[in-house]
Amino acid sequence: MTDPHSPDRVCIGAIAGAFGVRGEVRLKSFCTTPEDIATYGPLWTVDGSRSFTVQLTRPVTGGLGARLSGVTTKEEGDALKGATLWAERSRLPSLPDDEFYHTDLIGLDVFDAGGAPLGKVRAVQNFGAGDILEIYAPGRKTTLMLPFTRAAVPTVDLKARRIVADPPEETE
Repeated sequence: MTDPHSPDRVCIGAIAGAFGVRGEVRLKSFCTTPEDIATYGPLWTVDGSRSFTVQLTRPVTGGLGARLSGVTTKEEGDALKGATLWAERSRLPSLPDDEFYHTDLIGLDVFDAGGAPLGKVRAVQNFGAGDILEIYAPGRKTTLMLPFTRAAVPTVDLKARRIVADPPEETE
């Protein structure tokens, strides 16, 4: 079983269910250019037990229509609903120094500018206005939602596995 947060794989999409009756599926792509999901294959399930080559067929409501190797019936497509698709990191493009894959941010320790711990990144959310780091800390009743902007997050050090944040006053 492969660790879903393995540095060797990155989640780039999910299967939203069957589309049609011949095994076509609806994909949700997490790529900047959604159609790029078909270029990073083979794609793997989170546990590494199955891999697929992806052939895009058409745009569909809420995603992309696609054929996955080995999926030939509606029932097989429906059985994969909710499965995440992971690509080998080596097949993905290198990012500029100020861009990050969400999977690399999850689990990083977050400190304020004075060095006091704020918590750990639990998730990276995007509700339409940009990325937001969801930061969890034991003992805090709610998670800290921090805009992932240069002003609020001036330093991300992947090697040290830490983030320095300058939260806006109203979020502390």
